[in-house]
Amino acid sequence: MAPRAGFVSLKGFYMPVIVQGLLTIVIGVGGCIGYFYLSNLLLDKVIFPAKGENAGRNINRANQIRPWLFLFPAIFALGLYLVYPVVGSFWRSLYGRSPSDWVGFDNYVQLAASNEFQQAFFNNLLWVIVVPAMATFLGLLVAQLTDKLSWGNIAKSLIFMPMAISFVGASLIWKFVYANDADIGLINAIRASLGFGNPIDVMQIPFWNNFFLMVILIWIQTGFAMVILSAALRGIPEETIEAAILDGANPWQLFFRIKVPQIMGTIVVVWTTITILVLKVFDIVYTMTGGNFGTEILPSYMMDFMFRDDGRATAVAFIIMIVVLPVMIWNIVQARKEMR
Repeated sequence: MAPRAGFVSLKGFYMPVIVQGLLTIVIGVGGCIGYFYLSNLLLDKVIFPAKGENAGRNINRANQIRPWLFLFPAIFALGLYLVYPVVGSFWRSLYGRSPSDWVGFDNYVQLAASNEFQQAFFNNLLWVIVVPAMATFLGLLVAQLTDKLSWGNIAKSLIFMPMAISFVGASLIWKFVYANDADIGLINAIRASLGFGNPIDVMQIPFWNNFFLMVILIWIQTGFAMVILSAALRGIPEETIEAAILDGANPWQLFFRIKVPQIMGTIVVVWTTITILVLKVFDIVYTMTGGNFGTEILPSYMMDFMFRDDGRATAVAFIIMIVVLPVMIWNIVQARKEMR
């Protein structure tokens, strides 16, 4: 018999979901407290007891090991849920369609020689270059302009609203904008009003259709960039702005030479966050074109192999991770520089 709504079946015993949640919290928190208490007790009373002629040395040794006791649960969780899947994915990418079909690096060699993979990689590169730059620039521009308007908060709310829409929902909205029909599609309606010929399907225009897809993600992420950068702009000390005005700086110089350098760290964080999102985007391409008409990107290309060649799909996933790594490392380096 299926469990009732709000209940979870545990070997025939139906437990309310709220009770299960409370038990999970109690067991989890209690387990952490018990671990830290018992590990400290074992360290101080059994392994390095603070008594006898070696009491001082034992205390020092215990204090050196104690931080690792506190870090161990986090390190174990990271190893189990992050390191192990990465290593396992790389190992699986060395096999063919079945786990017993060892192919070594053949999957990577075949991908490198594939025109479809090269096209997907090139398209992903375009996304990484265009979307973060445009979304960050537009977010910064809107943040600066709306801060000077009496109705700026209303404008910000309207611009931020696309963030509340899923990628699939946003894609369906833009399908109407790009529709190959002058009565529905906004682009074709404008073309018809200007006296152009038959309607066109912008999703089938080679190369440029990628940019039409990018517009959707830029539309969504501009609100995110605007909110973060608006807060950063408001955090700039007024003294520096007033000093620049007294020195004769015009609005352009005030913005690009005074404000932007002071929030460069925030701009980098926004740019990096959007870049990582771009490298994982899949929904927009799959909903709009299914990866057809030259719009294939690495995540959608990976999905093509997901159910027919698991080894090659895992190889594509590993390549995506490698592409993300330099962005992450660069972001960490920049964050450390900001902290100095």
